[in-house]
Amino acid sequence: MKQDNTTIKLRRETKKRLDRLKEYERESYEEVLRKILFILNLSRKNPEKASRMFKRLDVAVKRKVGRYSAVYSDENEKINDSSDEE
Repeated sequence: MKQDNTTIKLRRETKKRLDRLKEYERESYEEVLRKILFILNLSRKNPEKASRMFKRLDVAVKRKVGRYSAVYSDENEKINDSSDEE
Protein backbone atom coordinates (compact mmCIF):
# COMPACT_ATOMS: atom_id res chain seq x y z
CA MET A 1 0.00 0.00 0.00
CA LYS A 2 1.38 3.40 -0.98
CA GLN A 3 1.86 5.92 1.80
CA ASP A 4 0.99 9.54 1.24
CA ASN A 5 3.86 11.71 2.42
CA THR A 6 4.16 15.44 2.56
CA THR A 7 6.75 18.01 3.46
CA ILE A 8 6.25 20.59 6.17
CA LYS A 9 8.36 23.60 6.99
CA LEU A 10 9.59 24.02 10.54
CA ARG A 11 11.81 26.57 12.15
CA ARG A 12 15.19 25.17 13.19
CA GLU A 13 14.28 25.74 16.83
CA THR A 14 11.16 23.58 16.42
CA LYS A 15 13.16 20.81 14.73
CA LYS A 16 15.71 20.87 17.57
CA ARG A 17 12.90 20.58 20.11
CA LEU A 18 11.44 17.62 18.23
CA ASP A 19 14.90 16.04 18.13
CA ARG A 20 15.13 16.31 21.91
CA LEU A 21 11.76 14.55 22.29
CA LYS A 22 12.94 11.46 20.47
CA GLU A 23 13.06 8.45 22.77
CA TYR A 24 15.59 6.72 20.53
CA GLU A 25 17.95 7.97 17.83
CA ARG A 26 16.15 6.57 14.79
CA GLU A 27 12.65 7.58 15.90
CA SER A 28 10.97 9.45 13.05
CA TYR A 29 9.40 12.88 13.33
CA GLU A 30 6.14 11.19 12.34
CA GLU A 31 6.37 9.00 15.44
CA VAL A 32 7.28 11.92 17.70
CA LEU A 33 4.44 14.09 16.44
CA ARG A 34 1.89 11.27 16.62
CA LYS A 35 2.96 10.59 20.21
CA ILE A 36 2.56 14.26 21.15
CA LEU A 37 -0.82 14.50 19.44
CA PHE A 38 -2.00 11.31 21.13
CA ILE A 39 -1.09 12.68 24.56
CA LEU A 40 -2.73 16.01 23.74
CA ASN A 41 -5.98 14.34 22.71
CA LEU A 42 -5.85 12.04 25.73
CA SER A 43 -5.48 15.05 28.04
CA ARG A 44 -9.01 16.14 27.11
CA LYS A 45 -10.53 12.79 28.07
CA ASN A 46 -8.24 11.63 30.84
CA PRO A 47 -5.84 14.31 32.12
CA GLU A 48 -4.34 12.05 34.79
CA LYS A 49 -3.39 9.35 32.30
CA ALA A 50 -1.99 11.97 29.91
CA SER A 51 0.10 13.40 32.74
CA ARG A 52 1.51 9.94 33.50
CA MET A 53 2.38 9.44 29.83
CA PHE A 54 4.13 12.82 29.71
CA LYS A 55 6.13 11.89 32.80
CA ARG A 56 7.17 8.57 31.21
CA LEU A 57 8.21 10.42 28.05
CA ASP A 58 10.21 12.88 30.14
CA VAL A 59 11.99 10.04 31.94
CA ALA A 60 12.80 8.35 28.62
CA VAL A 61 14.16 11.58 27.15
CA LYS A 62 16.24 12.28 30.26
CA ARG A 63 17.64 8.74 30.15
CA LYS A 64 18.57 9.15 26.48
CA VAL A 65 20.48 12.40 26.92
CA GLY A 66 21.59 11.76 30.47
CA ARG A 67 20.48 15.18 31.63
CA TYR A 68 17.32 17.24 31.90
CA SER A 69 15.91 18.01 28.48
CA ALA A 70 15.75 21.72 27.72
CA VAL A 71 12.57 21.14 25.73
CA TYR A 72 10.35 21.80 28.70
CA SER A 73 12.46 24.54 30.28
CA ASP A 74 12.55 26.49 26.99
CA GLU A 75 8.77 26.43 26.84
CA ASN A 76 8.41 27.29 30.53
CA GLU A 77 10.68 30.30 30.11
CA LYS A 78 8.50 31.58 27.28
CA ILE A 79 5.36 31.06 29.36
CA ASN A 80 6.92 32.77 32.37
CA ASP A 81 8.17 35.67 30.24
CA SER A 82 4.71 36.28 28.80
CA SER A 83 3.07 36.09 32.24
CA ASP A 84 5.58 38.66 33.57
CA GLU A 85 4.36 41.11 30.96
CA GLU A 86 0.78 41.02 32.28
